[in-house]
Amino acid sequence: MFLHLGENIVVPIKDIIGIFDIETAMDNSDTRQFLRLAEEDGFIQKITNEVPKSFVVAEVDKKSKIFLSPISSSTLTKRSDINIFET
Repeated sequence: MFLHLGENIVVPIKDIIGIFDIETAMDNSDTRQFLRLAEEDGFIQKITNEVPKSFVVAEVDKKSKIFLSPISSSTLTKRSDINIFET
């Protein structure tokens, strides 16, 4: 199964490490620093120019990748139909 993250981006569910609410996550300084470093290192992929509502951490081709999605973390979790912890 695949999870549609927005636009035409899909990720195999088995590759997903976590789905996170971006607003809640940004309240944490460690998460902000993690995302900043990930962006500097080229691990972040913006799906659209819309304001992201969530980010999805996945392993793609044996490399970590972070997708900024315009879809809420609760909607993505429901779509995945699996138990992934939300933050």
